[in-house]
Amino acid sequence: MNTNSDVYKGVHISNLNDTCLRCLCHVAGCDLAHGCSQGYCGPFYISRVYWADAGKPTLPEDNPQRKEAYDDCARDYHCSTKIVESYLARFGKDCNSDGVTDCYDYMMINHHGGNGCSEPLHLTSLGKLRLQLYQQCRL
Repeated sequence: MNTNSDVYKGVHISNLNDTCLRCLCHVAGCDLAHGCSQGYCGPFYISRVYWADAGKPTLPEDNPQRKEAYDDCARDYHCSTKIVESYLARFGKDCNSDGVTDCYDYMMINHHGGNGCSEPLHLTSLGKLRLQLYQQCRL
């Protein structure tokens, strides 16, 4: 059985660095005080399904089977970055077919979900907003 540290131990995702994580958080709202509401928790507004797809990372010494493990990890910035890293390790790909998997692709994956990231962002108002927030952050 994997322990918490085994879930994301040694995970390296090309082009996912602290700057990119900050921008992904910015696009999501990055409210460090956000608890859980409407099915989303923490600064990255992570859903329980996203957490499960990421392998259920937890705070150190926690158990993913504990009822509050998802909430507690998703509300903690450091732990929530582990959720994002693990999710992107699983679903990361070149969404816009520019030949490189980079932060823009990761932002598209977070917007569309792991398997549907090739759809352009400008087609919806939420997609346009996220694109604008991403561009602001990258400046």
